Amino acid sequence: MKNLIITLLASTLFLACSKELDITPKSQITAGSFWKTQDDVIGARNGMYVRFRAFTNFNLYYLGEARSEIMGTGILNADFRIPYFQNRLHKITAPGPDWGSIYTIIHDVNLILKYGSTISFTSESNKNTILAEAYTMRAYLYYILVRTWGGTPLMLEPTESSDPESIYKPRASEEEVFNQITADLNKALELFPNNANSNRRSAWSKPAANALKGDVYLWIAKRRNGGESALNTALAALREVQQSDVSLLPNFADVFNNANKGNKEVLFSVRYNELEAVNNYAGDMYIRDADLPPGVDAATLQKIGLGGGFNWWAPSETMRKQFSADDKRKDKSFVEIYGKNAQGNPVYYTSIMTKFSGYVDANGRRFLDDIIIYRYADVLLMIAEAKNALGQDPSAEINLVRQRAYGDQFEKHRFVSSSKTANDDAILKERLFELAFEGKRWWDLVRFNKAFDLVPSLADRKGQNNLLLWPISETVLGRNSKLVQNPGYE
Repeated sequence: MKNLIITLLASTLFLACSKELDITPKSQITAGSFWKTQDDVIGARNGMYVRFRAFTNFNLYYLGEARSEIMGTGILNADFRIPYFQNRLHKITAPGPDWGSIYTIIHDVNLILKYGSTISFTSESNKNTILAEAYTMRAYLYYILVRTWGGTPLMLEPTESSDPESIYKPRASEEEVFNQITADLNKALELFPNNANSNRRSAWSKPAANALKGDVYLWIAKRRNGGESALNTALAALREVQQSDVSLLPNFADVFNNANKGNKEVLFSVRYNELEAVNNYAGDMYIRDADLPPGVDAATLQKIGLGGGFNWWAPSETMRKQFSADDKRKDKSFVEIYGKNAQGNPVYYTSIMTKFSGYVDANGRRFLDDIIIYRYADVLLMIAEAKNALGQDPSAEINLVRQRAYGDQFEKHRFVSSSKTANDDAILKERLFELAFEGKRWWDLVRFNKAFDLVPSLADRKGQNNLLLWPISETVLGRNSKLVQNPGYE
């Protein structure tokens, strides 16, 4: 009941996002008064997204990208972030986000699925859409869990009693978790009434669910020996996305323009607005004006604009040096900052992430860009990945992405298909250039089986495959005696 009250209080902040979410707030919430009307279900649905936003604020990035080669130290003390990009999680007792916040959202989902299905709506289509969103959300959350920790407890009913048997469950196998993910996705895709994107693309939709399905089945094909069957399923789902109202924007930077949220390239993003959310992880990757060194050139200052946030960690040299000067994605991904030494020569100082640099108002720089979960360029590169694995030519999709990236310099970078291995290497690198800082790189590296090859902190630990999973935090283990730690972290 406590979780339900928190959910509804949080949902009131979400209501301003869209007219379709407009409901009458409840002044009193009791077990007897709730789950009676469609407004109750809509309120719970809103609360689910509010909790999900809180999870994406920092934790999704920590899990999905922080252990890759993307980030390194900034000018400030990177502090608790250091064990992530150094891959020294076994040396700390609280290894980053635990899964508690994820299971809290799963609890919200389970309440919606249990009670929402029994309530009459004035529109059956609206009801089915909410249920489909809940099934998709649960699939996505378990997909995060299984890629991060391996098999985790399967909670498919809301926790509504203190019975230890219902609260404390052992870990399910990875196979069982993936079976649930695919079952939830299939159910969601049956329920979505059409192939339309959500209002302002800030909720799960059928196109977004198909993007997730393609992602899941690529993982099943490449990490769980799913073979051609899984690849064909992935490709079919991703092709379905192309039948919706989605396209590449002509200008890469426009995808991330704060005034252009919910644009046609976006399939699903988490909405961040003033008075609804606080600065997200992008604020830890920028720089205050007071921290800039003397001698920064005017062109760099113009790229930075008004400073803000903190340079706790910064884009790594390993990543930065791979971008070519004629790649239009470079400046909209990061900016290198140089000061001057006593002799007046440029000296590297630090870098900042510019992809999600927010906007400036009277209060300063506000890091309130939406966090994008899926967008069309990602889908195109997943299609290329699936086609290559099936022995098909991935050139068309790769070149669509490159044409935008290089403009009139495209012919110098035109992709020509080669061997499967060479093509895979090119696709993975293209994903680095296109999707840097979007919380996907670590999982990309694992899916392509390249983490030990491309992450400097893992180069001397090849064969220690247990490091591909996170340790379960001592806090989580202390709550549930039925859990066992991941191998190598005991």
